[in-house]
Parts: sequence; C-alpha cells; structure tokens
Amino acid sequence: MPELYGLIEEPHQVKSIDQVLAPYEDFVIKPAQGSGGDGIIVVVGKSGDMFRLGSGKLLSMDDIRFHLQNTLSGIYSLGGQDDKALIEYRVKFDPVFKPITYEGVPDVRIIVFLGVPVMAMVRLPTRMSGGRANLHQGCIGAGVDMATGKTLSAVLKNAIVEEHPDTNTVVRGVQIPNWDELLRIAAQSYELTGLGYQGIDLVLDSERGPLMLELNARPGLNIQIANGEGIANRLELIKANIDKLSTLDDRVNFAKKNFPAKI
Repeated sequence: MPELYGLIEEPHQVKSIDQVLAPYEDFVIKPAQGSGGDGIIVVVGKSGDMFRLGSGKLLSMDDIRFHLQNTLSGIYSLGGQDDKALIEYRVKFDPVFKPITYEGVPDVRIIVFLGVPVMAMVRLPTRMSGGRANLHQGCIGAGVDMATGKTLSAVLKNAIVEEHPDTNTVVRGVQIPNWDELLRIAAQSYELTGLGYQGIDLVLDSERGPLMLELNARPGLNIQIANGEGIANRLELIKANIDKLSTLDDRVNFAKKNFPAKI
C-alpha cells in the first residue's frame, strides 16, 4: 500500500500540519470515508511556500488547513459523518499508461465476488475529470480482458469510446504489467474484509510496483459498459462453483479461464 505520512483525526492536529508536511515535496490528502473522488488533493511539488497541484493551481498552507477542517467536518464523507484525513505517498504511475492518460494517476478497478476476481477496468484520467481517475468526474474506464490483462474499448459518461479524448490515442490493446499479481492482491481482499462483493482499486507505481489504494463496499456498475457484458452471469457461475475453489490460485485461475473478453 502507499506509505501513510500522517493521519489527521482531531481539529487541533490541523494547526501543526506544517510539521507533518515539512519532509515531503509531494503527497496526497484524501478523506478516509470519501466517495466519488471528492475531497482528494494531489500535491505534485512546491513553489516557495505554496503547494502546486497537477493542474498547476497553487495552494497556501492556510488553504491546506481549511481543506483539512472541511474533511474532518464530513463535507466529503458518505452521509456527512465526521471523518479523518489521510496523508499518503503520491503514486508515480507506470509509463505504460502515459499515452492514454491525462495528468493524473490511472488505477485498476477489480470487482471481487466471494474471493474471485469477476471483472476489471483501468480508469484513465482526462482533462474533464481534472486528472482524477473517477468515472463520475469524467475519466474514461477501459475494460480489461481477465485472461490476459489487455485493455479493451472504454466508457466515457455511459458512451463507448475507442480513443482517449485528450491524447487521441487508442486505448485498446495495452498490456497491463503484473496482471497476475494484481488479480492475486484483489482476490486476497476477501479474506481481509470478509465482504462478499467489493471493488478493489490498485495502481502500478513505476518504482514500487502494484499498490492497493482502496477497498470499496459499493463499487459502481459502469464497469459492465466498459467490458461490453453484464456481470450477473459471472456472479452466478462463481456461486455454482465456489465449493471447488479452495485456494487463492484456484480462484484466480477460475477467473482467467472463465471470464475472457468478448469484445
């Protein structure tokens, strides 16, 4: 997982945030219970006393404190409940995605059912999404062939697209590195959480390799459009065979064998 630089849980911690951030030139601030990518700040560097975002926008230390106070008050959390703020290592994404992404860090979403990887997509930031890998904010989601780890066509706001809207590069046919390892990490999340149905968000760091970002209890269903196939039949097939899938390798191999791309 990305290294945790700090955890802000109480308002009094906000006052000394400058000491927490002092050792780092770049970092990510995110709400612990956020939804839809809201409340995430990605700092890519410093300009004097100011913090520079990927978009080029500059924030002051007071801006950072104000954002943290909003996060703690629950502005970005599900249900508006009081929240916490995580300060983490900023991922430097694998260069394989550079031709099909805009500014931000692409990630891989894998749906897991009863410990079996079911369906996957890689979410590619766009200008519309502000460099964020979030479908609701306008990134594109390219389906992934579960058997090979190669990208398929993509979805943008419920429409199928073949090219990235900002780079004009075809998104299909990109081999995702470390695909088997990503499947194994996702599958193991079942034992970690006990959730029968969940969405695992992973990234490929150019230096540290596969990293887990988040475990989602309510993953969206646009992933079906990106893959050109509904998910229900895959879930039924897993339920019918789950008694035979006793090991991690069984579950991963079942996914690769039974859920190859159809588009």
